[in-house]
Amino acid sequence: MAERLSVSRKISRVAMTAMFGSKLEFNKELAEFTSFKTGGSAKYFVTALSVEDISKAMKVAAKLSLPYFFLGGGSNILVSDDGYDGLIIKIDIRGLKLLNNGEIECGAGEKLQALVDFSVENFLTGLEFASGIWGNVGGAIYGNAGAFGGEIGSLVTELTLVDSEGRIKTVGPEYCRFGYRDSYMKTSGEAIVKARFQLKQGDANQIRQKIDEINAARRDRLPTSGYSAGCFFKNIPDPKRQYGKIPAGRLLEEVGAKQLAVGDARVFEGHANFIINAGRATSKDIRALADMLKKKVFDKFGIMLEEEVIQLGKF
Repeated sequence: MAERLSVSRKISRVAMTAMFGSKLEFNKELAEFTSFKTGGSAKYFVTALSVEDISKAMKVAAKLSLPYFFLGGGSNILVSDDGYDGLIIKIDIRGLKLLNNGEIECGAGEKLQALVDFSVENFLTGLEFASGIWGNVGGAIYGNAGAFGGEIGSLVTELTLVDSEGRIKTVGPEYCRFGYRDSYMKTSGEAIVKARFQLKQGDANQIRQKIDEINAARRDRLPTSGYSAGCFFKNIPDPKRQYGKIPAGRLLEEVGAKQLAVGDARVFEGHANFIINAGRATSKDIRALADMLKKKVFDKFGIMLEEEVIQLGKF
């Protein structure tokens, strides 16, 4: 999710423990929390199970001028092999609740697929496009995740946020300024802790049929071995194309991306916009391969691809 940088200073373990208590962990390996399974350790790591946990962490970070990063499902992030010299706030707030008139309230730490499944169980339509998208709800909102012409931001009716000073507030969708794989929270550095989504009542068979079709389409394109963060690059806006985008994968296919590799970092043979860790790849390998792909697309098409995957730490 979001990284917020500030001027860091040397802080003792005793001082950090006194402020965070037993929830604080030191030198926590981050590879296990990411879908690439690469990267170093976080200097400080705390798991937030409530809005109050996040508020406290933000207040401490502000008081100590400590850089911090919100970690969700780890499905859209590349962590430096050198790790992160700051505080990781792992958002693990759960809960799914059906409200009136087809509205669902959801904790940011829920898996996006759990939200999709909950909507199906309650015969609600609108989230079918999100079936099979990796990661958690908070991260999906932060990056306005989408597929097959749908975007999660279009369904948001209310968000609960925590700002950089630890203040809790509730906002509407207009505050979020959703764009293609973008939201205002990327600029504001606020934590997404809870969300509400407006869906519509639908026919159970039609909802399930649509999800089955989407899942089948994903199975044909997604890697079944190796570790990946999904599409590495954003598609290119073009109102003349289907869904208003030129698929980055199509451009990568045309420059021979599927034949490229750096160490165990390889381009997936089924979809040229997927980079996989085929075994022992490092984050440096993945970054080097991504740079190679960007150069080839630019040299042939004059288009500079933009990463969808977030980089954390020094590269």
